[in-house]
Amino acid sequence: MKNTHWRNKTTAFDIINMTLLGMFAVICLYPFVNMLALSLNTGIDSMRGGIYLWPRELTFANYIVVLRNSYVITAYRVTILRTVIGTLSMLTVTAMVAYGLSERALPGKKIIMTYLLITMFFSGGLIPGFLVLRAVGLINTFWVYIIPGMFSVWTCIVMKTSFQGIPESLKEAIRIDGGNEFTIIKHVVLPISKPMFAALALFAAVGHWNEWFTGMYFVRSNDLVPVQTYLMQIMNNDITSMSEKVQQQGTAVVQGQMAELLGSGGIARITSQSLKMAIVVIGTAPILMVYPFLQKYFVKGVLIGSLKE
Repeated sequence: MKNTHWRNKTTAFDIINMTLLGMFAVICLYPFVNMLALSLNTGIDSMRGGIYLWPRELTFANYIVVLRNSYVITAYRVTILRTVIGTLSMLTVTAMVAYGLSERALPGKKIIMTYLLITMFFSGGLIPGFLVLRAVGLINTFWVYIIPGMFSVWTCIVMKTSFQGIPESLKEAIRIDGGNEFTIIKHVVLPISKPMFAALALFAAVGHWNEWFTGMYFVRSNDLVPVQTYLMQIMNNDITSMSEKVQQQGTAVVQGQMAELLGSGGIARITSQSLKMAIVVIGTAPILMVYPFLQKYFVKGVLIGSLKE
């Protein structure tokens, strides 16, 4: 009787839990679905309202206009390059530091960790950061997206904890056989830590993909602006508090897109608002597609540090 009662309570809890989580998922997913529906609907028809989950007058004109724009293609190229190069460089540099700090015999390890923690909680601020970037010649270059983010203290702490969980006996066995530290990293650390690296790589990639601040304030060339900065310029075009430069850039892009569609005789099909929805979807969808493929690594990445000798 007790076991049956406990099973009934567990089932009831599961139902409530799944219901609440399902409602939360719908709340989070609905804005994206609504934007997708608006982006696939003709702009003039969207102005009537009443579009929630699916388009009323299906069209791909908004996406055609956006993808024809050379500014968008260049912005996508910059975003993809900075995401790939930035993620790989950050994982490489941070992993080397974390592996060294995970060694028990490292001299001055506590001093180094204290220094790193101080930089994690305190920074010089925006203006000193800008002066440093200008002094080293990174302003208005592609490497302003890469070099400042090549090391992450938080990621280093996660990696260090994971590396410390690797049995020391495995390392000693390779050292006895004549292997060096690179052999240990190749045959022990990397195979065991793959889930952790996958999870951290996803965090870093999402951060690079969604970051817009650097492109807005540290880059002047249109050929170096990432897609999220471009999206911010477009979405804030109607906000009067934005700077005149940003307003002019956003207006020029919207006008350029409208001119392209006018050239194909489709003036009645789109509006600036429908173009904005298409740009939001294009800027968000690629990184969302990555999550399902790496979801399985999250739990493994968290548990990898629990290995014990």
